[in-house]
Amino acid sequence: MNDIFALPTGPLADASLALVQKSESTPIAEHSIRCFLFARLLAEQEGCLNDAAYDENLLFAACVMHDLGLGSLAAGQARFEVEGADLAASVLTEHGVAATDVDRVWEAIALHSSLGIADRRGLLTYLTHKGVFTDTGHVTDLGAPMLQQVYAKYPRPADDRSVRDAIIEHAARSRAAAPPYSLAAELLRRQRAGE
Repeated sequence: MNDIFALPTGPLADASLALVQKSESTPIAEHSIRCFLFARLLAEQEGCLNDAAYDENLLFAACVMHDLGLGSLAAGQARFEVEGADLAASVLTEHGVAATDVDRVWEAIALHSSLGIADRRGLLTYLTHKGVFTDTGHVTDLGAPMLQQVYAKYPRPADDRSVRDAIIEHAARSRAAAPPYSLAAELLRRQRAGE
């Protein structure tokens, strides 16, 4: 890969990134960009770049928009993953993306936090999930030099809790936003218990 930091360009990529930067906090938007970079590096490392199911534009859309449900456009009436998936699906549909590909991105975003499920739902969902969890430090399949290069370009503030705090804020908006046993419900429970 020539430039690991080169982001896809074009109407869909540009619109996706612009929407994220407009509706999400800067730390969450940069988390989303890092997720894409990590997902692409993992795809390269695992030899997936030439796989028929690999589509860099869809991967960028899924990764960069995976937290739209934590931004200002989310209504707080459903899980943040689902609200983000719905918002992303609208962007993809507006840009003429085929319904089957819209559905693949929707699934990747809706399942991005679903441990034990996302890695079994196809390459796009798998890579999106792995990119997200690499940035949160829960997946360490990439070597330290690669991680350091990405963090040098898109730094993650020390003790950054922006995603966690945004999930809790979204979860507190309605019962539907934090259904029992969801990530949001657990984070909200811990925050209320002072953990």
